[in-house]
Amino acid sequence: MSSLTNRTIATVGSGVMAEAMIAGFLRANLVGPSQIVASHPRAERRAALEATHGIRVVASNVEAIDGADVILLAVKPQMLAKVGREIGPRLRTGQLVLSVLAGPTTKALTAALGHDQVVRAMPNTPARIGNGMTVWFATEATTAGQRSQAKALLGALGAELEVEDEKWVAMATAVSGTGPAYVFLVMEALIDAAVHIGFPRHIAHDLVIETLEGSTRFAKQSGDHPAVLRNAVTSPAGTSAAAIHELESGRLRTVLSEAVWAAFRRTVELGDQMDAQLTTPRPPADE
Repeated sequence: MSSLTNRTIATVGSGVMAEAMIAGFLRANLVGPSQIVASHPRAERRAALEATHGIRVVASNVEAIDGADVILLAVKPQMLAKVGREIGPRLRTGQLVLSVLAGPTTKALTAALGHDQVVRAMPNTPARIGNGMTVWFATEATTAGQRSQAKALLGALGAELEVEDEKWVAMATAVSGTGPAYVFLVMEALIDAAVHIGFPRHIAHDLVIETLEGSTRFAKQSGDHPAVLRNAVTSPAGTSAAAIHELESGRLRTVLSEAVWAAFRRTVELGDQMDAQLTTPRPPADE
């Protein structure tokens, strides 16, 4: 029996990522439409979600979480304090909060919600088509059953990895979370280069997309280190050798490393800001 059998999932913040996750849950048959309730303040958005996925929709976040076993928290990070004040008093022991917010740590989440059964997850945009990479961390208060639920739900989005050190979620944000941006930029640059040497843009686009996808699949299937694969296609004095010489001269490796470090530092900075904002006691009001 699945860990999600007869379980209800509520989404608080039903935007693009939440809808992608809803679609993934349904596509994987983890739950049925009747087991999902989504909240959103705009009537047209609620109507679209109901029409597309057949799920129940409500305007109130509090109504959505009432009786839910798993609460998918997908609001904008700056809305966490407000939403926490709204739904926190209504959360009960046994409910799992699965956060996909970029930045807030479990310390900030538990402080804002007044609830300690929390999973912090960092998916990436390919999760929208079931090919994502999600790294997640669970608080000590979460049960084995709740971790099993989180694993099943996040696995519906693609690959998932539970880590024992929450710092790894911040590190993953800089690698897999932000990673698609790096790939898209390389993709864009290669397409522009192909156009520069004479290809029509639509052909350049297809050449680059198919090459990147095929290379990724080949690397995954072979299991070899990328250096081994690169060396296999780099003949002495050949075209690959000439191209790689230019890339190395341009500090490609160093620039990519610096980009990842910059993303990591920013992730930590945002997390620290949220921690300070949500965990610092407010001074008592003047009497």
